[in-house]
Parts: sequence; C-alpha cells; structure tokens
Amino acid sequence: MGLALKTYPTLTAAGEALAAQATARYIGGGTLVVRDANEGDLRFDTYVSASDPELSAIAVTDGQATIGAGVTMAGIVREPALGFLAPAAKAVGGPAIRNMATVGGNLFAPTPYGDFTVALVALDASLDIEGAAVPVTDFLTGRETIYARALVRAVSFRLPAEGSFRFAKVSRIRPKGLSIVTIAAVVEERSGAITSARIAYGCMADRPIRAPAVERALIGKARTKDGIAAALAVATEGTSPPTDAIASAWYRSEVLPVHLGRLLLSP
Repeated sequence: MGLALKTYPTLTAAGEALAAQATARYIGGGTLVVRDANEGDLRFDTYVSASDPELSAIAVTDGQATIGAGVTMAGIVREPALGFLAPAAKAVGGPAIRNMATVGGNLFAPTPYGDFTVALVALDASLDIEGAAVPVTDFLTGRETIYARALVRAVSFRLPAEGSFRFAKVSRIRPKGLSIVTIAAVVEERSGAITSARIAYGCMADRPIRAPAVERALIGKARTKDGIAAALAVATEGTSPPTDAIASAWYRSEVLPVHLGRLLLSP
C-alpha cells in the first residue's frame, strides 16, 4: 500500500487534517518520518504537509529572533544574523541532510539526534504551538505525550550577548557522526565573574536537558580552570545517559566533564 501526500496552504489546516486522521503524520523536511516509512513503520499511511510561508521565515529584530519551524539547517547557516548558531546547524548530518532537516523536525529527533535542539535549550527558546508560547524544556518533557502530534509554528529566543554562546558536538566520525555528547552554553560575564549561565546537554538523557547544578556552580566564579572546577565536579548530576551503538552510558559520563571544561574555557 502506498503513502498518500496531502498538502495544505496553512499550518492550521494541516493540523486539522492531522487531528482528523490517526494514521497521518506531518512531514516537514522528511528526515525522520520518511526514514520511519522506509524502515517499515506501518502505523501511518498519509503524509500531511503545509506550504504556509510563515514556516520558512526568519525574523531578527530588537534583539529577538523568530525562526519558522520549516527553516532548514542550511537556512540557519546562510542567515548572517544567526551566525553564532551556524556550528549547531552544521552539526546536523551532512550537506544533503542539512538542506532538508528543519528546526521543527529537530525538536522531535530522538537521542542521539537533535543536536540543534540542544542549542535551543541553552538559549531558553519558546515554541509557538497553536498560538501558545511553550518553553522548549516543557515541550521536551511532554514530547511523547501531550505534544506528540503538536505542530510547531516557530521558535523564538533572545539573542545572546556577543561571545556568550558556545557549542560543541563530540562524535567518533567528523563532521557528521552521531553524537556521543552535545553541549551548548550561554555564559555571560561582568568584571571577570560569571553573572548568568545556561548549560544544555544532548545524549545525557533521552532528550536534551538543562544542567542546573552546573549553572549554579558557575555563578560568581571566574571563567578559569580553578573557577569552573566546582561546576565540572557536578557535571553529570541529574543526567541519565543512554548506552547505544555509539557509546556506553559510562563513557558519556566520563567524557562529559572533559568537553564541558574545554567548552567553558574556550575564547
């Protein structure tokens, strides 16, 4: 039996069609849902998509960025105002995948995928879901339950202070291997001391997570080897890394503090 494709002019209409048919799945770039179909997933028989131009729009004004859920990783890389996010976008697969993979799709990508979403967690992004603003961390908590069939219209966040955003992906195969660990950080400083810190991990749980113990340990400290020592000591607190074909939970826990330290001390 073949798969049907139904395209609607607005995301609202696509959402209504999706709600009316349990065997339909939304398709953006297709890197997740088409793979599932190719691997024999028989739980759906229809692709639903939307041609809504808002989904591919990027707006950066007054220190606020809003990115349509249909914007691709390649689109992020091409946008000068989002240059700080280019390393996170480039961490998603190779050139062909980045031309298809979307911001919205990456939010649903299971571990060890979802590298770009780690950056969104560190940026404390908010998602537009049916007109409501949903914190990205709340969305991720309910991703398999209340938001399992949600349609994300856009993601928004305040632009970080210049030089405050850092991103690192650790993999065995560069540049497009699957993640062992992904780390994103927004660290602000004043007079030689850290005044604000948001740290996010990928592959240290079944979805991207914040590292509150690390954030607390960094506040008021200098961004030096001695200053970040307490933060590295609690780097794995609250984590539950998976064991998979890429790495064991033990290995991920061992290398996390090493790469977190390197990221925090980077210029």
